[in-house]
Amino acid sequence: MSRPGFWSDSEQANKIISEFKELKSRLEPWDKYQSQYQDILELSKLVEEDDQKTLVELQEEFLTLSNALDKLEFEILLSGEDDKCSAILSINSGAGGTEACDWVQMLARMYIRWAEAKGFSTRTVDFLSGEEAGLKNVTIMIAGRFAYGWLKTEIGVHRLVRISPFDSARRRHTSFASVDVIPEIEGEIPIVINPSDLRIDTYRSSGAGGQHVNVTDSAVRITHLPTGIVAQCQNERSQFKNKSTAMKVLKARLYERELREKEQERAKKNQKKMEIAWSSQIRSYVLYPYSLVKDHRTAFETGNTQAVMDGNIDQFMEAYLRKLKTKR
Repeated sequence: MSRPGFWSDSEQANKIISEFKELKSRLEPWDKYQSQYQDILELSKLVEEDDQKTLVELQEEFLTLSNALDKLEFEILLSGEDDKCSAILSINSGAGGTEACDWVQMLARMYIRWAEAKGFSTRTVDFLSGEEAGLKNVTIMIAGRFAYGWLKTEIGVHRLVRISPFDSARRRHTSFASVDVIPEIEGEIPIVINPSDLRIDTYRSSGAGGQHVNVTDSAVRITHLPTGIVAQCQNERSQFKNKSTAMKVLKARLYERELREKEQERAKKNQKKMEIAWSSQIRSYVLYPYSLVKDHRTAFETGNTQAVMDGNIDQFMEAYLRKLKTKR
């Protein structure tokens, strides 16, 4: 930044300043806590053993510092290139008919509750209702710093075991739903799309939305013909806004596809293939005959299934992020 002519290229300069601010924001807390630690250390050497009041104050300061460091240390786990981005979350039903559709809706509620607790904003951009109940699929944009870093831990198949509320015989059912997450890249996504490779369809929105929702063909579906990737949006009344959002989602999906192909290529070279497929079950939610949610990647589990379904899933995410760091 101190070089002559730094501002001659304003776009490049702003990019470097943005990077500088990001690095500075990561370093400053460590400097601050290092200073606090030294202060506590020096004071602990001076305090008398019978000075209980000062000792209690020192202990409180130390615990506060320890908790702050735990939080800061965890942020290191969210240091991937796109981890700080917002996220585009997609949930799709698997085998199980109405049961699976209901499971998709339950998962959507869980993630929305989780996002709200984090202070993130959520926006459902597309959904397809089940024939009897629930959702066949849903796409939710979750905006907030590190939303993608957290939610990338949820990619995979989620399994539900319970007594079916749709079965008059009250039998036990198993349902599956797949979760996929891609980062919402800030700024222009480095993906070039040939307009001739796109098929754009419009249709009438479904579900809640007021008197105008089914009046016009405002919903937009964009299909990228070479890859078959589809993005759609129906939450806005304006066809232009829906098209803009759908295109943004499409670019993000194509970008993520490109990154995953590169990662798979690197994995093949290292003879370690990381596959995200329909068979890659990552977590089981058992509501009957006992209550248990277990992550099969980390073995972390809890019997408080209601808290999990209400969005209390940080412990599962943290356990997996820590395991990834250990592997690296």
